[in-house]
Amino acid sequence: MTIGSIRPVKEKKSRKNKQPVVDDQSPLLPTKHQEDGFNGASYSGAVFNLSTTIVGAGIMALPATMKVLGLIPGIIMIILMAFLTEASVELLIRFSRTSNSVSYGGLMGDAFGNYGKMLLQICILVNNIGVLIVYMIIIGDVLSGTTSSGTHHAGVLEGWFGVHWWNGRFFVLLVTTLGVFAPLACLKRIDSLRYTSTLSVALAIVFLVVTVGITIFKLINGSILNPRLLPSFYDLTSFLKLFTVVPVMVTAYICHYNVHSIENELEESRQIRSVVQSALALCSSVYVLTSIFGFLLFGDATLDDVLANFDADLGIPFGSFLNDVVRVSYAAHLMLVFPIVFYPLRLNLDGLVFPSARPLTLDNLRFALISGGLIAIIFLGANFIPSIWDAFQFTGATAAVCIGFIFPAAVTLRDRYGIATKRDKILSIFMIVLAVFSNMVAIYSDAYALFKKNSSPRE
Repeated sequence: MTIGSIRPVKEKKSRKNKQPVVDDQSPLLPTKHQEDGFNGASYSGAVFNLSTTIVGAGIMALPATMKVLGLIPGIIMIILMAFLTEASVELLIRFSRTSNSVSYGGLMGDAFGNYGKMLLQICILVNNIGVLIVYMIIIGDVLSGTTSSGTHHAGVLEGWFGVHWWNGRFFVLLVTTLGVFAPLACLKRIDSLRYTSTLSVALAIVFLVVTVGITIFKLINGSILNPRLLPSFYDLTSFLKLFTVVPVMVTAYICHYNVHSIENELEESRQIRSVVQSALALCSSVYVLTSIFGFLLFGDATLDDVLANFDADLGIPFGSFLNDVVRVSYAAHLMLVFPIVFYPLRLNLDGLVFPSARPLTLDNLRFALISGGLIAIIFLGANFIPSIWDAFQFTGATAAVCIGFIFPAAVTLRDRYGIATKRDKILSIFMIVLAVFSNMVAIYSDAYALFKKNSSPRE
């Protein structure tokens, strides 16, 4: 994935020869400090941290996009979105180096002033809080079960031990928050999460391997129907519905808010573009395989969250056991993704509320208060909001396309330093048009479906 070029800047050559950088226009990001014994993050650790940022709940929605687009256009769209993501991140890196910005917020501040920086920070807050609440809701659903339309879907713990007070939703999420989320959120460097990130990617691959195995078994015994290869549309509404997959795929690839944090901690910061390319190659491979085999396995019965399809009998030997493996591995995966998404959330909230304060990592009280407050909000949201999928699609996807496409394109078109090529500007215009049009269509489709549902006669 090579689009454009990055102009080298002397100050970015190596962490070994670089003094700590402070950008007073950005939420303060940690840089490598020789005095604390940290000599820079490894290449592999950076790849896994960025891969974990990318692979979250979005992977579960991708098989459903195949139901909308068909298998062939769906796979092409996943690959195209990976290239567009690489292109937008490359623009961020190139313009950040030219403007000497060490964060996404600093770059937006350099291009559009304080209002631009604040707009980015608000989008990150909306996106990441929504994402983390969804993660926690899914974990609660998987472990403790959920009730929908009067039907109770038993959680894994209920299935194993029966219904008890200690495997209820509130208690399970409380233990998970105190035992997993809070300790991992206390880590002040993103590189400290490299081992949990590696395990998180491994758990996503476990989900993929089990799905592939089940699909191959059912293909051999002839119990899988031929998949739909092309989209099916018969009027304008069904045609416009094809564009609703764009926000889903953008959300699946969103990682821009962590690129600068990872680059700042790299031992050789020049490796960041290779890190981005490697992470995107790994994640797009997982996405393509998950989409193909998930859609093959469930066909047109694929649900918006394919994890829900593993709540039923698969019609194979050890089906119940494999269902539990898929659900538990995915819940554990989300637990380990949580701190990676939480990290930029905390930084940007601090930058928004305390723009002139000293670095967050040097103020333990402020660090603890912001971390504790955010975790409490996410915990309460997951317990008292029964379902936020519609709100998540509306706010999260809209914020995600701003972070992933619209803001990088806007910085390029602003071109304060005259480094944008004609190709950069054409690409930027394409990204903005695609993002705005697809989101307008997605909002229209959601509003139309909601209106149709509310206006339909009730029996």
